[in-house]
Amino acid sequence: QVQLVESGGGLVQAGGPLRLSCAASGRTLGSYAIGWFRQAPGKEREFVAASTWSGETYYADSVEGRFTISRDNAKNTVYLQMNSLKPEDTAVYYCAARQWYYSDSSDKYSYWGQGTQVTVSS
Repeated sequence: QVQLVESGGGLVQAGGPLRLSCAASGRTLGSYAIGWFRQAPGKEREFVAASTWSGETYYADSVEGRFTISRDNAKNTVYLQMNSLKPEDTAVYYCAARQWYYSDSSDKYSYWGQGTQVTVSS
């Protein structure tokens, strides 16, 4: 079992930065792919970024070049650095874990955090 806890959400002005953290417990993250997803009101949950156990990273087109996913295996934590935020980035952000391999499909992930709200004002 892997427990995930997100933090770092909040209210930020458009163009500003925010860094989300996803702290894991129960298992070390070394053999897990970690994904960040988001869900805005009235919309489906969508893929944002992912980091594989081997360090490969993947991004949705909508955040490519603005968001950076990184992981600190020693701290068992994954980060999502979000720069140049836009009002359309407003959503609840979730981190999720699955063993080994990357996927951009939320139903492939076994473990989920509770989510953290990100609100970007214009």
